[in-house]
Amino acid sequence: MPEASQKRLLAADDIRRAVARLAHEVLEHNEGVDSLVLVGLRTRGIPLARRLQQRIREFEGADVPLGELDITLYRDDVYHHPPRALSPTSIPVDISDKTVILVDDVLYTGRTIRAALDALIDLGRPRAIQLVCLIDRGHRELPIRPDYVGKNVPTSRHEKVAVRFEEVDGVDEVVLIQPAAVPA
Repeated sequence: MPEASQKRLLAADDIRRAVARLAHEVLEHNEGVDSLVLVGLRTRGIPLARRLQQRIREFEGADVPLGELDITLYRDDVYHHPPRALSPTSIPVDISDKTVILVDDVLYTGRTIRAALDALIDLGRPRAIQLVCLIDRGHRELPIRPDYVGKNVPTSRHEKVAVRFEEVDGVDEVVLIQPAAVPA
């Protein structure tokens, strides 16, 4: 059986630079950290949000509250896939009247972000919600657009983008996975 091929899109240094740039963009757009809350989506949005939090701390000398959001029960495909273990949602502050910076690794159809928006609204009424993603691969099915993007990666629907973080996967990289050609 033929194997899928992988092409590295970002190495560890590329990810580090992208995170620094994203942190600067968030700070510039919001004129500092007042009323900001970072919320990482499980699984790889959380380490990305932690890295953004660390960079913001380095740049501003201030801590931005960091939350973790599990959107499993808000997904519109929850009954089409095998059940997944639920993780706790933990947001250390009231998000009402705050600017929530939603953080995810890859933006694709927009359905995950739609579910995250529903989950956030159940937790409070933010003043604004902004979206940070490391990779935007296109193919939106919903009218959702990121506010901050690490890298735009045009893909086909058959390709996959894998973000790997040291904290979860033991390595920092982003790879494009192309499916194996099916023999005729």
